Amino acid sequence: MQKGLIMILKEQSIFYSITSILILSLIIIFSVYYFINRKELIGPIIFISGFLPWIPIKFSGRTIRSTGADIVFGAIDTGILGIAALIGANFAGVLGAIVGGAIGDSITDALAGLFEGKMAERLRRLGIEELRTPLSSSMGKMSGCLLGVGLVLTFTWSLIGIDV
Repeated sequence: MQKGLIMILKEQSIFYSITSILILSLIIIFSVYYFINRKELIGPIIFISGFLPWIPIKFSGRTIRSTGADIVFGAIDTGILGIAALIGANFAGVLGAIVGGAIGDSITDALAGLFEGKMAERLRRLGIEELRTPLSSSMGKMSGCLLGVGLVLTFTWSLIGIDV
């Protein structure tokens, strides 16, 4: 019996996960590179990129809702990290952004973990399968990170006009 594409992708989940990460990373890097000099568009471009990881999730046969805990983790983690990096950059330039991002990351990992756990509990109560796989976890977190920092940058540069 001949296997369909979806079956092959499910069986090779780590290969499919790595391939998805590489392809999406290249698309996102080139998109941001193209728009980097248009600061007011970077936030929306990154935010829109946050929906790209949903494509491999759907092809794997999972639902977007089943990756909700990972999306919440990524959005909180990288959204707040973006704020910490912007504050650090404002006070001490590139070094401040790196330090702010590093310290912010350790704090936001802990905070986002609380929300991720709470969301996982809620999904289980609703009867939604949220058992993590390499693909669902990586694509969910990638999506959340892009959505979170995309919102922060859109709000910071496009809506309130803060300049770093």
